[in-house]
Amino acid sequence: MLANAPIGVIDSGVGGLTVAKEIMRLLPNEKVLYIGDNARCPYGPRPQSEVRKYTWQMARALMKKNIKVLVIACNTATAAALDSLQRKLPIPVIGVIFPGARAAMKVSLTKEIAVLGTDGTVRSGAYEDALKSLMSACHIVQLACPKFVPLVESDEYEGDFARKMVRETLAELNYKSFDTAILGCTHYPLLQGFIEEKFGPSVTVLSSASETAKDVENHLRFRNMLADAKSKPVHEFYTSGSTAIFQTIIKKWLEIDKPVIHSIKFPKT
Repeated sequence: MLANAPIGVIDSGVGGLTVAKEIMRLLPNEKVLYIGDNARCPYGPRPQSEVRKYTWQMARALMKKNIKVLVIACNTATAAALDSLQRKLPIPVIGVIFPGARAAMKVSLTKEIAVLGTDGTVRSGAYEDALKSLMSACHIVQLACPKFVPLVESDEYEGDFARKMVRETLAELNYKSFDTAILGCTHYPLLQGFIEEKFGPSVTVLSSASETAKDVENHLRFRNMLADAKSKPVHEFYTSGSTAIFQTIIKKWLEIDKPVIHSIKFPKT
């Protein structure tokens, strides 16, 4: 496999762009192929078996494009499909849950950690398992925030309505003790300002994006698969949903003026 082969990134929608952004920042010579399954988003309420099937469909689509590493930039999909993909694909497969847990353990002083996630991620217990594997005595509070993903996918994550929804959703944690909050869904960093505003300065709010990007770099460096330093990549984006909304968020979040966006369709069964 050529070192200049692309990095594949998959997500249920636009949330994984937060991970793609960190990969592009850390590894500017690497080409990213990104699939957002916007038409079937959100994944959080879906059965794990269905999420696993959808994740495999995206993975197969990118394997046909000869990617050298696959990043599951979706917490729900990571919980459902990481193990099976790592067992069966011939390339490294990196999820976002363990990097997020590792990042939280690095910064938390009290080891009291809140996890904000989708219904599916919270139900899976994947963050609890990852955090406990790092420190069995840590205290974990989890909260499903099912309204957050549709808010981001509809490009309504910046105004007063978003602020109000964040405050109302997180009110359930008002009397819980924690010094670190993990954004356990890659859509949530687009709401990070409002989340930090709600929690205040005593709580560190973090996502798994930067830690995941470091994992990608480490895997590629270990295998001597980093792209040529002279490479000037043109990233490509695929969506199963609206290309117009996808383009708006890519331009805003990744600051790419003319993103290369394609439509992609998946089997209905």
